[in-house]
Amino acid sequence: MPPIPQGAAGPSNPSLNRAMSTASSLSGTSLARSGTSIGSVNARRKGSLATVDARKPPYTKAFVDEYRARMKGDPDPEAQFQFARYLIEAAKKLGEEVSREDPKSGRKYRDLLLAESLKLIKKLATQSEEPLSDAQFFLADLYGTGQLGLQGDPEKAYGLYLQASKQNHPAATYRTAVCNELGAGTRKEPNRAVLFFRKAASLGDTTAMYKLGMILLEGKLAQPRNAREGVHWLRRAASQADETNPHALHELGMLHENPPTSSAQYIQLDQSLSKDLFTQAAQLGYAPSQLKLGTCYEYGNLTCPVDPRRSIAWYTKAAEKGNAEAELALSGWYLTGSEGVLKQSDSESYLWARKAANKGLAKAEYAVGYYTEQGIGTNADLETAKKWYMRAAAQENKRAMQRLTELKKLGAKSGKGARPTREQARKECVVM
Repeated sequence: MPPIPQGAAGPSNPSLNRAMSTASSLSGTSLARSGTSIGSVNARRKGSLATVDARKPPYTKAFVDEYRARMKGDPDPEAQFQFARYLIEAAKKLGEEVSREDPKSGRKYRDLLLAESLKLIKKLATQSEEPLSDAQFFLADLYGTGQLGLQGDPEKAYGLYLQASKQNHPAATYRTAVCNELGAGTRKEPNRAVLFFRKAASLGDTTAMYKLGMILLEGKLAQPRNAREGVHWLRRAASQADETNPHALHELGMLHENPPTSSAQYIQLDQSLSKDLFTQAAQLGYAPSQLKLGTCYEYGNLTCPVDPRRSIAWYTKAAEKGNAEAELALSGWYLTGSEGVLKQSDSESYLWARKAANKGLAKAEYAVGYYTEQGIGTNADLETAKKWYMRAAAQENKRAMQRLTELKKLGAKSGKGARPTREQARKECVVM
């Protein structure tokens, strides 16, 4: 469960942005439920609300007032919850708009809308005769992360997740499992966690399918290894993969690339299929798969041709997401460039290695030390190089440990040497 920040949400407070994100994507749905106009079928009559597309509602004070008035006569709890979620988004958009002219009035109006939304969500989740599971899940998230001015309370969050799970809410059932796995808001109970992961997976939750598959494949949470069932759930998860849940595609790609002995009966070696699975995950934006394809096109693995352009393109996509391994790989490409594809640049090579090193990647720390010692993309500085070598050596990087030993023996004779070739740099820095 995420850490629980304290304090009320403000216009620039990330907790409000997170609440908005949850509001617009809760349970995999948009602001609209099943139709295209706001309000329940019984409540929709003549007037502006009847023709409003709920996917793109207006955010004006007049519309908020009209929407509020319509909801007073609407008994549909789902419509009421839809209105509560609208108020959260309106709080940010209108709060910021009003604040441009009058910051105090903007904050006051925003806080009023948020308070109104929270009151309605609490009513739908806890006070109605038939609590709405979506509202319970939403309120649990608020307690779990301390959003919208609520004091973080893992126990209340867990209780609400559990109540929503009893109504077969897939995402809430998954969160209940995670709480039992981690001991968040309740006791740590691995077996109970697995029961809820199974229930969530059976209810169609993609993340739960992936999690359950990995638990069974690896024998985690006190479960015996079960390759057959584990692979089954991974395949189910992969069939539902999207930008939020691409993980199963990547894991299946890894399994088909190098099937473990324990799973050989259920997973066959298939490099072409492995590449296809990595490609699907990469196209969904999954950085580890993008990194994998960068490697495949650099070295010609998994039926991929050697293709610098594709390799660099995939490395770049992964690096843009902050993947340290991809950043270091780009450093290697910039070191010598690629004719007709990438212009050679010592400075870019150093900067990409430095980005990766700043994330604590031992190989990158060694590479920065090597570049600094040799004066590649930066001024040659043996003492600074030694500091980077020491950082890498602290993570038991063997090359860094070896180089420190060599420098100690060389003493004053150590320093900048001949410029390395790409192959030498790859070998020295262990780019991949």
